[in-house]
Amino acid sequence: MVSLQPAYTTLDAYDRWAPSYAPVAHNPLMRAEQEAMLELWPPTAGRRALDLACGTGRYAKLLSESQAAMVTALDFSTAMLRRVSGSLRVRGSMTSLPFVRAAFDVVVSGLALGHAASLRHWMSEVARVSCSGGTLLYSDFHPEAARAGLTRSFKDERERTYTLEHSIFDVHEQLAAAGAAGLAVECVRELRVGVEVSEPFAGSADFYRRWHGLPLVLIVRALKR
Repeated sequence: MVSLQPAYTTLDAYDRWAPSYAPVAHNPLMRAEQEAMLELWPPTAGRRALDLACGTGRYAKLLSESQAAMVTALDFSTAMLRRVSGSLRVRGSMTSLPFVRAAFDVVVSGLALGHAASLRHWMSEVARVSCSGGTLLYSDFHPEAARAGLTRSFKDERERTYTLEHSIFDVHEQLAAAGAAGLAVECVRELRVGVEVSEPFAGSADFYRRWHGLPLVLIVRALKR
């Protein structure tokens, strides 16, 4: 694992980002990621669901719309949680979840794993709060994209740039950690620049030419044994 050092702490960055962080997929990467996540969406009707590291509740909203019986949204940023609606909001760490064992049938996490200090703790906590037969569906910034030098950053309302801390967990490490935690991987998908992620944006021609074929997003679906 390699850690890329941030310009600011991750929590500070997300607190500053919260006022302008839309609770929907709001850029080409997120739209491609969400489309792929929905293609692998587990049965949620009547089930207990967790949006892990929810941000402003993008996946909490989709879980509610897919008729989950109970939706809980957890994040470490109070500023982000204030913008979540329609679900139970809980502030906490995603590597030390404040829930009892087998509390959820479905755990969904979008573009957050790389913010975990420990991959093993993240997987073991997800497994602990998942019931037998429960589903984990998560996405994250692909380790190959991070290793190539692409960063996770944003600009606030004053056009100040914040770079987010991101830990690089290789794909084989993630799959091994899932297996060690008792999660059986069912599906792995990679979204590549200029292939699955191809929506035009300002400067996209140069971006797609330079990075064509580079895996940008990783998506994993696993079942609790």
